[in-house]
Amino acid sequence: MQYIISGIQQIGIGVADVYAAFNWYKTHLGMDIKVFEEAAPAAAMTRYTGQIVHERRAILALNLQGGGGFEIWQYTSRKPEAASFIPEFGDQGILIAKLKCAHIEASFNYLKSKVKHISAAIVKDTAGRKMFVFQDPFDNWFQMVEHHHVYSKTPALNGGLLGVVIGVSDISRSKAYYSDLLGYNSQVCATTHLEHLNPFPGFEKPAHSITLTHAAPRVGPFSKLLGASEIELVQCAGYGRKVLQDRYWGDLGFIHLCFDVRRMAPLTSAFKAYGYPLTVDGGAGFEMGEAAGHFTYAEDPQETLIEFVETKKVPLLKAIGWYLNLNRRPHEKSLPDWMIKAMRFNRVS
Repeated sequence: MQYIISGIQQIGIGVADVYAAFNWYKTHLGMDIKVFEEAAPAAAMTRYTGQIVHERRAILALNLQGGGGFEIWQYTSRKPEAASFIPEFGDQGILIAKLKCAHIEASFNYLKSKVKHISAAIVKDTAGRKMFVFQDPFDNWFQMVEHHHVYSKTPALNGGLLGVVIGVSDISRSKAYYSDLLGYNSQVCATTHLEHLNPFPGFEKPAHSITLTHAAPRVGPFSKLLGASEIELVQCAGYGRKVLQDRYWGDLGFIHLCFDVRRMAPLTSAFKAYGYPLTVDGGAGFEMGEAAGHFTYAEDPQETLIEFVETKKVPLLKAIGWYLNLNRRPHEKSLPDWMIKAMRFNRVS
């Protein structure tokens, strides 16, 4: 059997105050469905935390308009570190998170007074899509991309995670990785300039940028909620620094990109055969708050951390103890809309 990539489940965001960050993302970006909250040791991740088991608190938040969520992650046993430099194009790793936005003009006008930096105006990429870029109060950069598919209507002006912009050193090698292993086999657009990502540092540099998506719709239990996604790879001259250079996974900024998957065993075999064996295996019985599943990690060609989660149990309605056991459902079939939309009862006001 082949493994299934159902979509981008979430992006990991290291923060100094998990509650302040969750409240801001909930209020201003509509990430108001709290899937879980947990405080526990990150025992499986010592490879990336200095061979020390550190304590952490994490909240997974979703936006029911569709798209991936945010895993908001804070060290509680140490002070999380910021990068010693300001990441810019030419550096490697996750630089920008892309969000789906059904109301691009309204979102732009709303966020002007809520963020640290924002584009001077809404612009278009080479595919003709409207977009703008902003920096949140925690120094993370986001790109709003006009996207009219809404899974479930909410009061928010935008949806969840559409994808990421990743700085790379060899765009051909990275393209092969994301195409061959993760199914991003269709090109949305390409460009040699980065004006559409102004004011992210280094946008004025000559560059090679390609945006990839998947030709066929994703399948799996949460595929309709997660929806279509994309990866923008950017290669340009620069320092070549890693965004987590000399720091730990979980420190401030974007720490990983996570995919919702089914059939972890063939995925493990495929990555090993391709030359990118998994570096962390959290085990099939892992629990995180009210959710449970099997998580693993791999590295892309730039050593950017890619997480895979095969969800076994997820809370649909915590108030009455309604949890969904995914082991009893077909791997390829999407969950019924009414079942996923029941997660609205986990909304935090």
